[in-house]
Amino acid sequence: MDEIDRALIVATQGGLPLVARPYHTIGEQIGIAGEEVMRRMQALLNGGIIRRIGAVPNHYAIGWTANGMTVWDVADDKVDELGPLVGALPFVTHSYRRPRALPAWPYNLFAMVHGSSREECSAKALEIRALLGDACRANDILYSTRILKKTGLRIGA
Repeated sequence: MDEIDRALIVATQGGLPLVARPYHTIGEQIGIAGEEVMRRMQALLNGGIIRRIGAVPNHYAIGWTANGMTVWDVADDKVDELGPLVGALPFVTHSYRRPRALPAWPYNLFAMVHGSSREECSAKALEIRALLGDACRANDILYSTRILKKTGLRIGA
């Protein structure tokens, strides 16, 4: 990573500009071509320096006032097979495997769902349950009670 890469990270860590050609705008700010910004951003992604480039919506602003982390107790010999299928569902925004904390916490697969009501989230959870089939022994939904500010690591200029 060189000084230009660092400048790119600083310029984009708060979000991309909301313009038609954001990479060109960033390039103008730091003195390189928009195509070079795109090439370097892809290299930073490929190298694991940055994890992703994506939109982070305010769920409440778009009408998703019910936000539920569904938690699943999936057979250990099936979770690696079934987890990616759950994560690929169009209504799951993110999912991941975590270790159990027995005896109090038997869940090893997590999948976030959003909806305009808890009933909508419950219906989505039923779809996940059907996908998991007999490999699922138990599940629950943990609903958000407040909005937390989501930001990643920030580096100074």
